[in-house]
Amino acid sequence: MNRAVLTGVAAAAFVAAVGGAFVADRAKHTTGSIFIATRAAATPAGTPIYYQDPDGKPFYSLTPKKTQDGRDYLPVPAGADVSFDDFPHEETSTTASHAEHGDAKSAERKIKYYRNPMGLPDTSPTPKKDSMGMDYIPVYEGEDSDDGSVKLSPGKIQRTGVQSKPATRRVIRTLVRAPGTIQLDERRISVISMRAESWVQKVANVTTGSHVRKGEPLMEIYSPAVASAAAEYISTINSPTTSGVERYGRGSRQRLMNLDVPEAAIAAMDKTRTAPITIEWTAPRDGIVLERNATEGMRAQPGDVLFRVADISEVWAMIDVAERDLGAIAVGQMVTIKARSFPARAFAGKIAVIYPQVNKETRTARVRVELANPDGVLLPDMYVDAEIEIGNPEPVLAIPVSAVLDTGRRQSVLVDKGQGRFEPREVELGQRGHDYVEVRKGLADGEPVVVSANFLIDAESNLKAALKGYADADKVPSGDRP
Repeated sequence: MNRAVLTGVAAAAFVAAVGGAFVADRAKHTTGSIFIATRAAATPAGTPIYYQDPDGKPFYSLTPKKTQDGRDYLPVPAGADVSFDDFPHEETSTTASHAEHGDAKSAERKIKYYRNPMGLPDTSPTPKKDSMGMDYIPVYEGEDSDDGSVKLSPGKIQRTGVQSKPATRRVIRTLVRAPGTIQLDERRISVISMRAESWVQKVANVTTGSHVRKGEPLMEIYSPAVASAAAEYISTINSPTTSGVERYGRGSRQRLMNLDVPEAAIAAMDKTRTAPITIEWTAPRDGIVLERNATEGMRAQPGDVLFRVADISEVWAMIDVAERDLGAIAVGQMVTIKARSFPARAFAGKIAVIYPQVNKETRTARVRVELANPDGVLLPDMYVDAEIEIGNPEPVLAIPVSAVLDTGRRQSVLVDKGQGRFEPREVELGQRGHDYVEVRKGLADGEPVVVSANFLIDAESNLKAALKGYADADKVPSGDRP
């Protein structure tokens, strides 16, 4: 008769423990403890006290039962270790801890203090109940270590998805991206202008944008000053008493050169021994015609620009690098340039100059990259995007970026010490790139760190530290408290 009564009480307690998990979270801890204690006391050792789903799912029964596919539920005998991590809707480590301390092994350990079952910062040196009638949870020696670590039950680790990865040595490289434009190399621009009053007799079939070769005729010029210098030069080299250029013709030849007469025109005078009426002006270099101001019959004053020719076989990429990235770049670094007109093509260049000025509005500094442009596809003022690879080419100790807990003032990680224990540790970080960050101090090669759900463990650690502070305060005599 007593056995039947106890069985009925156990059944009622089991319904309250399992069903109450869906109705009232607070009631399930106390009710579950009553069920386990009552059922175990009323059942001889080795006899099943309940039956559990064979797949480990949170389905239970007081009597033998089968799954939908015909498999038997597994019996749980009296005296077996029972953890509330097995019951549905258990989301806090406090419940798992309570269940663990309900077994026989836990009774052999010394209780340090009791903490609030709802995680509130309230502790007691003796057993106690809260305002809802729930028992305070005992904290045993060994669970509350002084090394700042936090311990989680295997069930909670599995539910929260905690994952760890070892710190390893790897090469960390990252890209600095910056926009820019193509500019002409100012050392490769030539201006054709007269150094004496002149008249344009004839202009070649050359227009703005035309490609010209060095020595190609551009125009014919008549200049009284040039004609006079040419006549003097011819007279000097043709004179029987002063024949030859080496000794007597140097002065008159230098006068032609001072008037910027092309070398080809002077060579023609040496060959024909006659002074031409007009002088043929040629292109001083290979390139494109940027500017043409010469018109047949026009009068050109000294200094008037008649042609401007630029060599575009090499150009500059003027890129704007953000101020925060200036410390990572240096002269001589390789840069990859991509023009927006040719997105599938990359141009390689080197940083030639970092201009010593920061734009106060954009907070960028101008960097000059010299590029080869053999086929002339890179044109002045064309938009480009630059990529500068920075970082240490040697392997460094690195961890995933997701492992870092950054408070703004300090950076820390959670080191996996094994057996569900995690130690918060402050680290000094370095270069970042490709979802990894360099660790300069605080970790050793191969130490595992938490890379997933670390914020949940950090919150648990902070709660534990607060509870420990309250427990230590309770040990201080009331007369010694401030």
